[in-house]
Amino acid sequence: MTDHPPEKPNRLVSGTPAFRRLNLALFASGFSTFAILYCVQPLLPEFSREFDVSAAASSLSLSLSTGLLAVAMLVAGSLSEVLGRKPIMVASLLLSALLTILSALAPNWTSLLIARMLIGITLSGLPAVAMAYVSEEVDPKSIGLAMGLFIGGNAVGGMSGRIIGGVLTDLGSWRLAIGLIGCIGLASAFAAWRSLPASVHFQPRRARPMDLVRSMGEHLRDPGLRALFAEAFLLMGGFVTLYNYLGYRLTEPPYALSQSAIGAVFAAYLIGTWSSAWIGGLADRLGRKQVLWAMIAIMLAGLALTLFDHLLLIIAGIVAVTFGFFGAHSIASSWVGSRAASAKAQASALYLFCYYLGSSTIGTLGGVFWARGAWPGVAGLVAILLVAALSIAFWLMLLPSGRAKPDSTAS
Repeated sequence: MTDHPPEKPNRLVSGTPAFRRLNLALFASGFSTFAILYCVQPLLPEFSREFDVSAAASSLSLSLSTGLLAVAMLVAGSLSEVLGRKPIMVASLLLSALLTILSALAPNWTSLLIARMLIGITLSGLPAVAMAYVSEEVDPKSIGLAMGLFIGGNAVGGMSGRIIGGVLTDLGSWRLAIGLIGCIGLASAFAAWRSLPASVHFQPRRARPMDLVRSMGEHLRDPGLRALFAEAFLLMGGFVTLYNYLGYRLTEPPYALSQSAIGAVFAAYLIGTWSSAWIGGLADRLGRKQVLWAMIAIMLAGLALTLFDHLLLIIAGIVAVTFGFFGAHSIASSWVGSRAASAKAQASALYLFCYYLGSSTIGTLGGVFWARGAWPGVAGLVAILLVAALSIAFWLMLLPSGRAKPDSTAS
């Protein structure tokens, strides 16, 4: 009689207790990551005043974090192929939270920037690895929902970090705000450690650098993945630029809003929480190709609304841009994991490398457009990025599905 190795459990399916624990852990992780990363965004005008730096220089407190995050994710994603997913994710959250608390004590501008650079490096272990974890452990029919809920946690974390930053800066100081966000990060790290199911379908690889380089080359040779990487750069670059300089616009006449009021505007992120999960599920049913272009078109329509002077129209435009962005990101990020035939964490890391590279480079470049053209200059830059992204989305509709295995949801 021949002994057969025990079969691995089925992948996680929506509606089960394990899937709910997964969603709790992913939501907490996404929340903490974006709260820590973007809590400084509404504080850029405050940094300009306290440290006497320009808008473009102030944006470095965010751009340096996202830039180093982009580069470090290429290493973190590859390391997780060897060391496993959960250990990298939990360590990333814990170290980032501790560094955030330390950054609240920074005595000068240089030390604050150094702390934010280190935060960018430590955060790198979460985003790309989480995408790969979902693609491995979740049933294909539930991937869109799981990834949407993870990105929904990103949205709530991004919103909460911005609102907490604005409100507590008015009530006390920006140091109090950042310190509290660091403590929230510690709680999220504990939640991820306790609730995230251990990997079952992960297959560790030997630490062979040339194998990792070879698999990276395979990803870059796939035209579909290259297109999705380009979408990440363009969409995130435009989205972050819009929010970076919105605060400068709204602190000036005729609006002259307080930090708390500007933080409340970031409640538009709530629509991203809903749209990422809903659009992710919709794309599972209708196909990613059919939904991606529509999300980018919604972003363009919202951008047009921000050109009006009426505050309600500006807010409506920001809501539309946020809805479209999180929907598009939910589709593109889950598409990468499905299309990549192997080394999925590495493919996800390449996607997020482009995602955060767009945030850091375009986000700072937007300061030049703000200085020379005010809001119309910023909007013009974002419009160019979104038109390019829309063109790529139409091109993706003509592209065959994945090479190694068909992706039924992509067609």
